[in-house]
Amino acid sequence: MTITLTMYEDWELWAEANPNSLQKPKPEPFEIVREMPKQLGKGYARLIEVYPHFWLMIVDYKYRDDILIKIPEWDHPLQFLVYLSGRITDEYGGQLGEGYTCISGSGVQRQMTTQLLKTRYVGIDIEMPPELLATFFPDEAGEIPHQLRLLAKGNDWQTLLYPETTTAIQGIAQQIINCPYEGMTKRMYLQGKVLELMALQLAPILSAQDGIQPSPRLKADTISRIHYAREILSARLENPPSLLELAQIVGVSDRNLRRGFKEMFGTTVFGYLTNIRMEQAEQLLRSGKLSVAEVANLSGYSQQGHFAAAFKRKFGITPRECLSGKRSILPS
Repeated sequence: MTITLTMYEDWELWAEANPNSLQKPKPEPFEIVREMPKQLGKGYARLIEVYPHFWLMIVDYKYRDDILIKIPEWDHPLQFLVYLSGRITDEYGGQLGEGYTCISGSGVQRQMTTQLLKTRYVGIDIEMPPELLATFFPDEAGEIPHQLRLLAKGNDWQTLLYPETTTAIQGIAQQIINCPYEGMTKRMYLQGKVLELMALQLAPILSAQDGIQPSPRLKADTISRIHYAREILSARLENPPSLLELAQIVGVSDRNLRRGFKEMFGTTVFGYLTNIRMEQAEQLLRSGKLSVAEVANLSGYSQQGHFAAAFKRKFGITPRECLSGKRSILPS
């Protein structure tokens, strides 16, 4: 089941679920905890004012259903997002989570629809006025560096960027979520960590001589065709079409197919095929009804050695260890 809401309806549900959030006893004087509306799922969002007008939100919640949120044109603040669990996509091919972070610049956000899945979301959302860039990352004149001015668009269309989730970014995000301190020590600790996280996300922009531009957006028709390509791959694991054949079947160029897969799903066509093959193979092996050779063949591998190598890269154990009941030693 998929639930469709407008952005304002979503906000209203959260407000109704937390009518007295400002009056409730707080974990810290600078922190607010809001429960997820029961109609949507369970979990919470913790809002922490780390600096005046500079908010950190830590989320940990799970949706009961897939959610579509229709966002109108509106004046958007500057926002930095890192999700360690869950994935949010939009109709233009943007993706947050599963390998990508997001920098949502200030300015006018375009009308769009975002999709959230029936899964657990754990992540960080930093919101601030764009002028604070000049406070925390000033140039020699004390102004916003020219490389970052694309994040402060005023009445123009906002900039959306999707930096990759590096090991360093993931580590800092985990430290923020698992902050070991309380009181003012906690606030001071988070002040340093959120700036470190932002700096890591901004590093590719600041290191480029002329800054970077947001990746080109995909047309709605191209997006639907790429979704169709994914369905074809999922249905033909044993004998998948080549990249060129797949592009011809769905009616896009192989270049747009490659680019679209990377933007929408965070992986290559071959990477997606390998990943779904391995997930199916793990399920078949754990059922105990088939041999390793049979599972390898069903997964499209004529050589057991190649199958075993791909399986171990994915799960950290061999197919035979999986068949015998050993659990994966790597995160899924």
